[in-house]
Amino acid sequence: MSSGTGATNGGWSRRRFVGALAGTAAVTALPAPATPRSTPTSAATTPDRAVAQKDQPATGQRPAPESAGPRPLYLGTYTSVDGGGKGIGLATYDSATGKITGTGTITGVADPSYLAVHPDGRTLYAVNERQAGTVTAVRIADRKVLGSRGTGGAGPCHLSVHPSGKWLLSANYTSGSVAVHPIDGSGALGERTDLVTHSSPAPGPGQQGPHAHQFTTSPDGGHVLAVDLGTDTVYTYRLDGSTGRLTETSRAQTRPGAGPRHLTFHPGGRYAYLANEVDDTVAVCAYDPAGGRLTIGAPQATGSGSGTNYPAQILVTPNGAYAYLANRGHNSLARYAVEADGARLRLLDTVPVSGDFPRQIAFSPDGTLLFAANQKSGTVSVFHVDEGSGELRLAGAPFASPVAVCALPL
Repeated sequence: MSSGTGATNGGWSRRRFVGALAGTAAVTALPAPATPRSTPTSAATTPDRAVAQKDQPATGQRPAPESAGPRPLYLGTYTSVDGGGKGIGLATYDSATGKITGTGTITGVADPSYLAVHPDGRTLYAVNERQAGTVTAVRIADRKVLGSRGTGGAGPCHLSVHPSGKWLLSANYTSGSVAVHPIDGSGALGERTDLVTHSSPAPGPGQQGPHAHQFTTSPDGGHVLAVDLGTDTVYTYRLDGSTGRLTETSRAQTRPGAGPRHLTFHPGGRYAYLANEVDDTVAVCAYDPAGGRLTIGAPQATGSGSGTNYPAQILVTPNGAYAYLANRGHNSLARYAVEADGARLRLLDTVPVSGDFPRQIAFSPDGTLLFAANQKSGTVSVFHVDEGSGELRLAGAPFASPVAVCALPL
């Protein structure tokens, strides 16, 4: 089960079906794994912006605030649904006030439901979430589409750039596979170097097959991890930096039927937090950089109560003190205190997201703003983030954006 709205090119996907239908503190501690190696610099993906700040020390101290003024914001949507967008939405935001101003659209990019930027800031990448899945590169300077490459699967829903800047990682939801593409010096994509389908373990309760939902790099840069909702498993791979080939090193299974969707690392690199979409929980995970092994802890509450809710994405502040979870259905952002150097999450409260079905959340580069893309209301909400308390304050009226499923602030 996952998010989405409308029909894909070639029929309904389970991701879109859920989106079309959906109208006390818990504490878990894990033992500390081995100390990680130094963390490479990257701003490659929105989910991990909180842990990939340039020159951020292991203590997770916040970088200097951005100067006030307009900053670029890119918006993902579905182009093949009624009321959807026409391509990648273009906007700016004021880094002091959070106000968003629309500036246009990059057309010629079909169903760009997830976006990421190259570490050098010159190239934007989008999945094309269709039956014949592709990924597209766009040069930011002149908004020129540099071309697309097939992902080898159906319904790609997530992508990220390896911190080296040499590889694009993508997850095919419908076919349950992950792909690797080389990135050349211009930012354009080469032919796929690897494709791995999650053929085992067997699908979890209520699932008919694997559903890869995220493909991302660990903070130490030594491993890439694939989160699969269909098999209730997080797979860890080594990526060969010369050939772009994947070698599985370990796998971690959630409890049956959890439906893991999204993983975010703590800035210290020793722990990560897993959002489980199907059973409406989160979990603290210990991470061992030496072998890439993830150890998944006990499920915890999302603050959604007894109603129907699908957790979407979880983020950690740059200083590692707070975490936020997007709750679709409850339509809230859950706030957690991060304790014991990352080993514990404590649910503090929930804040209304001021929109319907928050599909994805992202921090501004300095961590002072949080953006929530609300799919069913077609809006982007912006919140000021209090560094000391972690409290969220709505920055103003949400910005209208057709079928908003991704917001990428730079």
